[in-house]
Amino acid sequence: MPHPPIVTIIGTKKQGKTTLTVKLAAELHRRGHRVMTMKHGSHTFNIDPSTTDTYKHYHEGQAERVAMVSPDKFALVERWSEERTPEAIAEQYLSDADIVVAEGFKAAALPKIEIFRRETGKQPLYEPGSESSTHYLAIATDDAEMKAHVPVVLFSDPEWLTTLVDLVEREVMHR
Repeated sequence: MPHPPIVTIIGTKKQGKTTLTVKLAAELHRRGHRVMTMKHGSHTFNIDPSTTDTYKHYHEGQAERVAMVSPDKFALVERWSEERTPEAIAEQYLSDADIVVAEGFKAAALPKIEIFRRETGKQPLYEPGSESSTHYLAIATDDAEMKAHVPVVLFSDPEWLTTLVDLVEREVMHR
């Protein structure tokens, strides 16, 4: 089975990637889509603190996979020897999604929305003419001077979220 449609939210640190990911996911859900998300983490991410039994299963017991199960949630921590692509993860674990909103994965050849806030003093990731820029869907920004070959959606526009979600539905989900 092929992977579901995926859009990635990219940007440098402290730009608002998580906030944008959550807002996009919530609006897509509100519109009736089955939304799933994934986040690219560092080698040090840990969803299971050292005080838990499941941590002991994974680290002391060297279990290949540990499933954490409660009446209303399920989580799986799985060991692998090399990083998998977001497409492979979506195909294996999120295949029944209408749309996957992924935070990070800036090197992936997937549709991208960059969030860029001028106020942080950093530079955008967007580089006109670069290989990465060919995968851009839009740039969400507070910088009214930004120019790009894709839509530049300004946070000052009260319809900015609607514009982005319409774009994802049309260009990524083909609806």
